[in-house]
Amino acid sequence: MLFTAEMFAMYQQYAAFKRWNFETLEYFPSEIGGLRHASASIGGSEAYKSMKFEGGVHRVQRVPRTEKQGRIHTSTMTVAILPQPTEINLVINPKDLRIETKRASGAGGQHVNTTDSAVRIVHLPTGVVSECQQERSQLKNKEMAMKKLRAKLYNMQLEEETSKRYSARKIQIGTKGRSEKIRTYNFPQNRVTDHRINKSLHDLQTFMRGDYLLDELIQSLKDYADYESLVEIISEKV
Repeated sequence: MLFTAEMFAMYQQYAAFKRWNFETLEYFPSEIGGLRHASASIGGSEAYKSMKFEGGVHRVQRVPRTEKQGRIHTSTMTVAILPQPTEINLVINPKDLRIETKRASGAGGQHVNTTDSAVRIVHLPTGVVSECQQERSQLKNKEMAMKKLRAKLYNMQLEEETSKRYSARKIQIGTKGRSEKIRTYNFPQNRVTDHRINKSLHDLQTFMRGDYLLDELIQSLKDYADYESLVEIISEKV
C-alpha cells in the first residue's frame, strides 16, 4: 500500500510533466500513510496511447518502512488503464442500470454520516459495477460513477475486439493478469526493469519522480509496439 501511494503520486506528476489533466476520482488511504486503491481520470494529447503501457502488475523489492529487522520484501500492485469512450461509440440504455445511493464511508466528519451521497451503479446485462463517493454532491458522484462505468464497458468491448490480434505479441495491450509482471522496481539495487523489452534504468529515485525517465521508458515501449505491428503486417502479407 505504501508503494501504491508512491505509484499514484508518480502518475500524477507524470500527467503534470506531460501537461495533461489529472482528476482524482477515488482515493482510499491506509492507516499508515499508504494507499488501498484509487482511480483517476487523465486527459490530454495522446494520454491513452502513452498510459496504456502502464497496465499490468508492478513489482517492488525493498525494505519497507514498517520492517523492523531490515529484510527485503517483495510486493506487487496492479495498474488498470481504461480508455474513455465517446458518446458516439458506446450507448448505454438507462433501463440496463440499477442506481443505488448510500452513506459514504471513511473520513469526512458529520457530512459523511448524514448524507446519502455515495453512488453505486450496476450494469445489469454484464454485472459491471461502478462506485463513487469522492464528492459531497450526490449528482457529482453519479456523474463520476457513470464516467467510470462507461470506461469499464468500453474496455471490455475493446479487449474482445483486440484479444485475438494481440495474442501473439510480447507487449500485451490491455491485459491485466495478476501473473503478468510488467516491471520490477528494485530499490536496494537502484534499478527499474521493464520485462517486456528487457530494459533497465539505474536511477530509481529519479524515475519515481514521474518525469523524463518514465517518459523515455514509455517511448521505448511505444517504439517496440510499433515494430511488432510492422512485423505483424509484413507477416500477414507474406
